[in-house]
Amino acid sequence: MPTCHHRSLQTLGRSNVLSLLRQLRRGIEKESLRVQPNGELAQTRHPEALGSAMTHPEITTDFAEALVEYITPVRHSVEDTLADLDRLHRYSFSHLNGELLWTSSMPCLLGRDEDIPVAEYGGSNAARMKTLYRVGLGHRYGRHMQTIAGIHYNFSVPDALWPVLADGQDVDQDYITERYFGLIRNFRRWSWLLLYLFSASPAMCKSFLDGRSHRLQELDGATLYLPHATSLRMGDLGYQSSAQEELDICYNSLDNYVQTLKRGILRPHPDYERIGLRDEQGEYRQLSTGLLQIENEFYSVIRPKRVSRPGETPLTALAHRGTEYIEVRCLDLNPFEPVGMDAATARFLDAFLLYCLLADSPLCDDAMREIIHRNHHRVVNQGREPGLELEDGVRARSLQEWGEELLTAIEDCAAVLDQALGGEDYRRACALQRQRLANPDLTPSARVLATMREAGQSFGQFGLAQSRQVADHFLARPLSAQDEAAMARVAAESLTRLQELNEGTEISFERYLEQYYEQYRTL
Repeated sequence: MPTCHHRSLQTLGRSNVLSLLRQLRRGIEKESLRVQPNGELAQTRHPEALGSAMTHPEITTDFAEALVEYITPVRHSVEDTLADLDRLHRYSFSHLNGELLWTSSMPCLLGRDEDIPVAEYGGSNAARMKTLYRVGLGHRYGRHMQTIAGIHYNFSVPDALWPVLADGQDVDQDYITERYFGLIRNFRRWSWLLLYLFSASPAMCKSFLDGRSHRLQELDGATLYLPHATSLRMGDLGYQSSAQEELDICYNSLDNYVQTLKRGILRPHPDYERIGLRDEQGEYRQLSTGLLQIENEFYSVIRPKRVSRPGETPLTALAHRGTEYIEVRCLDLNPFEPVGMDAATARFLDAFLLYCLLADSPLCDDAMREIIHRNHHRVVNQGREPGLELEDGVRARSLQEWGEELLTAIEDCAAVLDQALGGEDYRRACALQRQRLANPDLTPSARVLATMREAGQSFGQFGLAQSRQVADHFLARPLSAQDEAAMARVAAESLTRLQELNEGTEISFERYLEQYYEQYRTL
């Protein structure tokens, strides 16, 4: 009997439906640390020529003032999305005043924790909240952890496709949300494959750990690594939190998800109560003493998303209006690609996510959550180890065997996407990943270690060399005068909007926070 996946593919393959696949929507959020020419973290303010990090639609910052984040517009083609990312880099490099963008996810040469400047956004209540949230993250996890960079891939399907997937039945937002949560459950089961194929952080600079205990090995006097690791960024020393293991977030329904996150936000946590809400001078140290200050603090490989309105919490938007798109959050920067990602990666993600959407997606129980957790950590720390076995919920099986089975199904989705768009780009992207599955030396994580060894480089030397190459790549390709002027206008407009926000009449910050958190309590 055909599976849900195969029945849906047969439907999508009809000539009158293929056009809908050309309307898949995607966007990229890409972070990079600004560093000095010697590789040390930049201590300068966000360049004014890049506009306001608070109000610019495409260029902002994340935790640190030096952590630039690019946000591409929503596009229907991979080529347009990557062209947007290229445009943002070309404009930025013309205004970085000799600084570089670090090409690796793991940072280097950070110095003391307290010397990492937290991002500033302005004097409005919304801006103060953004900065205070980041101050709180620094107290909770240390500022070093907040300098890690990654790529987030946002994905959604066109509205007209949902009735097709529902076999011609009328659909509502509840149906759409339910299907996205099915995609998320499958993604979490199989995201180990993305970690193996695309991760590029098998090593890190000793300065990152700042004296913390670890089980890494020394590659040289300045570098720590694990010989078969794929993404130390996604492991215990990167974007992970032992406190958050208490959350037990459930993805079986929107209501389950909202309520478990709500409890994490409203429930005080002893460790964070000890930090305190304010210091001796009465200045805020964090937004709250909850396990999560806000929902964005929950570190997950994937999130359901809905664009929120001004002053609205993301969780409120999601609860009231359902899932609009999903955000993939487990991708390292590829240091061998100027913008951190190539077209083949994006196309494979499209096919992988389409498969996650179409395949049957059983609900997830406690036992499966534990299996997902164990598989994740095995691939993070040992992903290229010969003979590595994972658990599929029934039996132990080799990573290669299970990966080949998944790739076969993903290739079916790639074939339909090629049929819709013409050419063989999606199938070629899958063929490349099949080569990486058969030969771990072809993975980005293996290439990073091989390049370092061949050049006799430490992690810091490798990162600096790659960052200089990328700077040369973009500086040699400045924008046209017309595009440069257009980007400059957007930056100037963002600074004007920032000034208007700062000068606006507002309620007190305390009242602003109270109203913000009241939204969580009433969900």
